[in-house]
Amino acid sequence: MSTLSPVTDPRGFLRALYDAAVARALPAETTAAWLPPPPKGRTVVIGAGKAGGAMAAAVDALWPQAAPLSGLVVTRYDHVPPAYKAKPGRIEVVEAAHPVPDEAGRRAAQRIAQLAQGLSADDLVLCLISGGGSALLSLPAAGITLEEKQAINKALLKSGAAIDEMNCVRKHLSAIKGGRLATNCAPARVVTLLISDVPGDAPEVIASGPTVPDSTTCADALAILTRYGIEIPAAARAGLEGGAFESPKPGDPRFAGHAVHMIATPRQSLEAAAAVARAAGITPYILSDEMEGESREVGKVHAALARSVARSGTPFAKPCVILSGGETTVTVKSKGGRGGRATEFLMGCAIALQGEPGVHVLAADTDGIDGVEDNAGAIVTPDTLARGLALGMKAQAFLDRNDAYGFFAPLGDLVVPGPTFTNVNDFRALLVS
Repeated sequence: MSTLSPVTDPRGFLRALYDAAVARALPAETTAAWLPPPPKGRTVVIGAGKAGGAMAAAVDALWPQAAPLSGLVVTRYDHVPPAYKAKPGRIEVVEAAHPVPDEAGRRAAQRIAQLAQGLSADDLVLCLISGGGSALLSLPAAGITLEEKQAINKALLKSGAAIDEMNCVRKHLSAIKGGRLATNCAPARVVTLLISDVPGDAPEVIASGPTVPDSTTCADALAILTRYGIEIPAAARAGLEGGAFESPKPGDPRFAGHAVHMIATPRQSLEAAAAVARAAGITPYILSDEMEGESREVGKVHAALARSVARSGTPFAKPCVILSGGETTVTVKSKGGRGGRATEFLMGCAIALQGEPGVHVLAADTDGIDGVEDNAGAIVTPDTLARGLALGMKAQAFLDRNDAYGFFAPLGDLVVPGPTFTNVNDFRALLVS
């Protein structure tokens, strides 16, 4: 029996669940089973994402030293594992901005596109893709500037659009995403290793699917932009309306012989957390790994479920822990607030719980960063609102201005693991004891 006690140390228990979820998704633990044998020719590694540095390090360590290996992967600033940064391997790793792309990301994407050129049928391309790749692999379509792409990206992030909607637009305004990177590699074989950060684990949505066929269309992208009232430059509109920015579709022969492997998923991480709970004598219930919606509203729904368990023992008997994952959204309505999906979820949850006895909640992003802050998320306890009031903070006022970070930081309730070097998106655990 585990010495971990959800009764005497609920915070430690919830943090242990989060740590287990993250550990399950680390590339060092998941890569070996999916690597193909070395080809006759060269092996070129390309890729992008928050886990890119760790994925590159894992491949470099596992690939035979006698076999040729080179390439370039782009990851978020400060997301290269320290050991690999101190002693780089055969795969170059560069850093760029996320969630809004920058010039470093554009240069990296251009170099990656160039590495995909001039390959032969004897060559192998290993593409390492994880969440965050849409911003990090930013090579605007012809006629669109990086500044214009940045503005569109910012508008999408503030709009409340779901991740599949955002990525539909991104891939149609890109010269490299939406399958284009893979078609550039022809006739070489492409093997893509994916760490999923999206609800449903659809390869074409993860990092806007640079190496897989795209089933969405320019018309879909235009409809999304219209739905959220996002203005785009004339060149972007012309490319979408005229079909010049259309992406390669399923059935395109240039994808023949390619392979796609999902090496880590949100569901697997939730199962790892559930195993830790069972070892501690607590029954886990996984709601879903595909939760979407406005963060604060999803928080209210989770709170209603936890209250029902706490008060009437339905639909689950207590003690238990309720787990969920996915990717919620935040519609930003106020300037100057700080926070992200996880902490906004917790604000909605805490306000709805109203100090319900015996309910503790952790929500955190598995990449270690909630939005653009230095925390992954935070913890809510039965006395969270009361402790806030004691400091002169009304939770609803902070939520109204999208300032969840500003609420949880003075309480000492932020979860700050630093970059985890992986990303299977939102993790939520509600302990009802």
